[in-house]
Amino acid sequence: MGNCCSVQIDLENFIIRGLDSIAGHANYICKLKQTLPTLSAALQDLRAQRNDVQRQVAVAEQRLLKRLERVQLWLSKAETMIIEAERVIEDGPKQINNLYLGGCASKSCLSSYKFGKKVAKMLQEINDHMSKGAFEKVAENQPATSVVVRPEEQPIALESTIQKFSTTPNGFDVVILALVSKDYDVGKIQDRISGNLGFSDDSWKNKTVDQKATDIYGVLRNKRFVVLLDDLWKRVDLNQVGIPKPSQENGSKLIFTTRSLEVCGEMGAQKKIKVECLESEKAWALFQDKVGDETLNSHSNIPNLAKQVVERCGGLPLALITISRAMACKTTPGEWKYAIEMLKRSALPKMEEEVFSLLKFSYENLPITMKSCLLYCCMYPEDYCIPRKRLIEYWFCEGLLNEFDRISEAQMQGDYIISSLLSASLLERDGEIGGEDCVKMHDVIRDMTLWIACELEASENKFFVKAGVQLLEEPDV
Repeated sequence: MGNCCSVQIDLENFIIRGLDSIAGHANYICKLKQTLPTLSAALQDLRAQRNDVQRQVAVAEQRLLKRLERVQLWLSKAETMIIEAERVIEDGPKQINNLYLGGCASKSCLSSYKFGKKVAKMLQEINDHMSKGAFEKVAENQPATSVVVRPEEQPIALESTIQKFSTTPNGFDVVILALVSKDYDVGKIQDRISGNLGFSDDSWKNKTVDQKATDIYGVLRNKRFVVLLDDLWKRVDLNQVGIPKPSQENGSKLIFTTRSLEVCGEMGAQKKIKVECLESEKAWALFQDKVGDETLNSHSNIPNLAKQVVERCGGLPLALITISRAMACKTTPGEWKYAIEMLKRSALPKMEEEVFSLLKFSYENLPITMKSCLLYCCMYPEDYCIPRKRLIEYWFCEGLLNEFDRISEAQMQGDYIISSLLSASLLERDGEIGGEDCVKMHDVIRDMTLWIACELEASENKFFVKAGVQLLEEPDV
């Protein structure tokens, strides 16, 4: 039996060698001990090359580029090859154990022949695939896509503007929203922008402002972008942040919100859209929506009382939303009457916490002289039409305009102050009386200035206000 087995193995080896010789191939069995380690080394090289290409793709995609299809095809094929090669190498020790006679014969010749041939073929395929993986570039600019508008609550009083922007055909590649706020910090703005561009690793956090600006500029310079900067209080240097200057040539846009017309000028705004207060019908509809029908219908007197509250808010969305939320659970006429009285006294806690505290930023941004001139205006009754020229004369007589000694010269300073307060939306234009231009204070702005004068500036003892009683001297109280 042993002799028969030996003859059979020798016969298989003879046949296989004959086949190899006829086909002109190497002896897959004899070279198996050499090709298997070579395959392991090639597999290691392929893994490294795959990782390098994946890193290049990841960096490119962070810059909002789109990976090339041939690169993706190469990576997919490389992944398949790696898995197959790992399986072959796992079977290697078992096939090596079958070899004898210096590795030129096998206990299972046909199996070893097929395995050796598979190893040689796989080695050749890996080498060929690696030669195709030297890409000059792995990604390119993505085709222009429309802006996706998320289903968020629309800003009050800007519905028509937002709708126009959303429905206008566009080809923007990137849309970026960054909150700036009063404490303007270039680094913080860059960090807020970075999230839209894929810069969020530790290396980004450790970069300087100039390095971050270079990275941001490098991504945006070849793209059509929209940058929305929210709540600007002073000019933002786009170059310092890394934002390329939008132009008709690059098709990009810069949109910003601000409380000051002066900032619009400093930023070179080509179009200004003023957010107007709501008309009475829209103000009432907004208030109803926020308070809810259950509260409004809880007592027959509440709807009329609610309308008085809405009137006190003067169409200012911030005030309407804040007060409506505070009154949403008030279901008795007494609670509503109390709220109205507190609104008249500018003493409703919610107004102080959520409305006045926000509006106060505009006040705090003013120079000292302008602050005093603004607070002086709150001594006029509600909705009073204040003649500009007479107001400036009063400021001068009270000693608030201290740059000039003569009223004719002080008029220039007064005009400048009024224009600045109008630009900051702290005063409003109110037509003419007897051919003279007039201004007025919005009811909520007046309440805010009274709150500042009575609460924050109380130590100065500058104001005693009781509108409508025509005081000529300070009462005994």
